[in-house]
Amino acid sequence: MDIRNRIQQLLTAINQGVYEKDTELSLSLLAALAGESVLLLGPPGVAKSMVARRLKSAFKGAKAFEYLMSRFSTPDEIFGPISINRLKEFDKYERAIDGYLPTASVVFLDEIWKAGPAIQNSLLTAINEKIYRNGDSEIKLPLKLLIAASNELPAHGEGLEALWDRFLLRIICTCVKDEQTFYNMLLDDNDKEINVPSELQISEEEYADWRGQINRISLSAEILHYITNVRRQLKRLLLDDEGTARNVYISDRRWKNIVQLLKASAFINGRTEVNSSDLLPLYHCLWNEVDECEPIHQLVIRELFTSCLEKMEEITEAIKSDIRISRVRQALEDFKNNCSPRNELEITDYFYYHVEEHGTGHTYIFAVDYLALKEQKKENAPKQAVIYPDPLNPGRSIIRCYPGGTPSSSASQQRVNLYREGTEYLLIDGVRYPMRQRKKGEKTLPTSGKSSQNLFDKLPQITLRNYRNELNQLFQQLSTFTSSLCTDNLFVTPADKELITRYSDEVLKRLRNVEIEEEKLQFNLQQYGGANQKEV
Repeated sequence: MDIRNRIQQLLTAINQGVYEKDTELSLSLLAALAGESVLLLGPPGVAKSMVARRLKSAFKGAKAFEYLMSRFSTPDEIFGPISINRLKEFDKYERAIDGYLPTASVVFLDEIWKAGPAIQNSLLTAINEKIYRNGDSEIKLPLKLLIAASNELPAHGEGLEALWDRFLLRIICTCVKDEQTFYNMLLDDNDKEINVPSELQISEEEYADWRGQINRISLSAEILHYITNVRRQLKRLLLDDEGTARNVYISDRRWKNIVQLLKASAFINGRTEVNSSDLLPLYHCLWNEVDECEPIHQLVIRELFTSCLEKMEEITEAIKSDIRISRVRQALEDFKNNCSPRNELEITDYFYYHVEEHGTGHTYIFAVDYLALKEQKKENAPKQAVIYPDPLNPGRSIIRCYPGGTPSSSASQQRVNLYREGTEYLLIDGVRYPMRQRKKGEKTLPTSGKSSQNLFDKLPQITLRNYRNELNQLFQQLSTFTSSLCTDNLFVTPADKELITRYSDEVLKRLRNVEIEEEKLQFNLQQYGGANQKEV
């Protein structure tokens, strides 16, 4: 049985009779194999202690220790009482540790923040180094997993920061939410004790061997780059739509332990290298306050789609650049072929006529579009067009005609109907605007000859790329990537899948918009015939 299938069956076994605690159980097992500790935050009565008891069943011959902390708890109650015999016979101050935390494989400490300083100091070493100093000797602890629980966060200013930092995974526990699951829980009279098949349980030898294999799991430069991006954004995490930001502190020790957790996830899922799906549980490791949980969850998953968005942005800019060049070339070519030198309208920047008294007075129409307009008659239908900000000159508005109007969904574009009156007036939605006339004696743009060709030659060439093929590849990559995020990791939660689907849909919508831009480019190239283009 491969490791992934075995762990999956093990999780199914220890989940029997426990309702809506899949995330807590699976991530706690992941933490155990990574050598890390877990904090469960939630109100009383949500099965936090049950999680620890079930995790004991995951290991062969595991001993468990469970204790409810109070302000009056003493180290004797956690680490064992002082051995009177050792003190009398050998004058050694040692504890009788059998049956207490130092001999347990799985430990559950409830109301952890109520522990006194003496207990806290010993826990710091036990959690991190898996060592307990008993008298003048150090004991290597068999501890595989320490689960702490509380219904509140540690109070500020009471010296609990170091202990808080030791819990790598911080999981918020709630009551059963689904109504049918709640009914099933109420009607379940089965004994909560379970028998996990021995072939599924993890032995001491397997645990040691697996830890060695986990250490050999590799991280790619792409994963390290992802971690860097998340780390940078945590320095100014946006908490709401109003722009409230917070610097979320994550210690170097936590980042080091996070990498170990990612390696454990990759190993359990049968891989020799960490991939993107292993990053999904990351948000459980990064929050310090409850209101940071959801923004960090969104950050962790949103950042997974960055490479796809960057590629899409590069294609979008290239398409828009080619569209601009194709339109300018088309306008110049059409002007050279169609404009009469007897035309008395003023030419601006070689391609435009100036529509006076419209908007802010900086509205222009492509010369070829204006000359192609029909004069206003009852039997003539108006020409559909759009008015949009000039991408090459933000101070201008451009009128451009398309057959049937443009399919663009941009809010900055205004659809209008056009007629013209001779070469003196433009009618926009029935309102008459004068066209700027050429000053007496002013020369028109040459329609032929060397000077006109020089203007054309100065324009950049269109670099033809197979944008359609590139976009199809992005669509396929997005679909495959989304599917792999939801299926390649045993530890993906329903909340993870919901956010993954949400961000994938957002990227998909943006890809559809890029498709529209590509269709505009093809339209322009068809209109222009594709001349003066360079294929790559």
